[in-house]
Amino acid sequence: MEKITTIASVRSFETRGGNTRYVVRDTEENEYTTFRETIGEPARELEGRRVRIEYHEEQRGQYTNVYLDKVEPLAEEQAGDGAAETDAEEVAWRTAVEAAPWLVGDAEPHAKTDPDELYETLKPFKDRVAEDIKTNDEDE
Repeated sequence: MEKITTIASVRSFETRGGNTRYVVRDTEENEYTTFRETIGEPARELEGRRVRIEYHEEQRGQYTNVYLDKVEPLAEEQAGDGAAETDAEEVAWRTAVEAAPWLVGDAEPHAKTDPDELYETLKPFKDRVAEDIKTNDEDE
């Protein structure tokens, strides 16, 4: 699973076996655990910042463990001033993908569409949505 969130804190503990366990908590009070230093230390460096995380859950008896698989800063955190444009483009692409069945209009529900044809159909729609988002942001 993937989520965009802000890292509130990162704690580390040494286990009985001598490994380091990292517990990452986001601002929504969710906790994610990893034993991998290559994930835990970068998470510590990103504390207080918006990030994209990947995680998975494992049911163990009556408990559900949530394991952190990946953490990376959001592109807007890296880009600075281009954040609003990046957000508008991302939202526009998601909207276009959700609207694809109606935009492509295949008669058969599971018909395959050529990738180039799909792109040529979705891109103008995505551009219009992104422009609309940017215009509304400027008006506010």
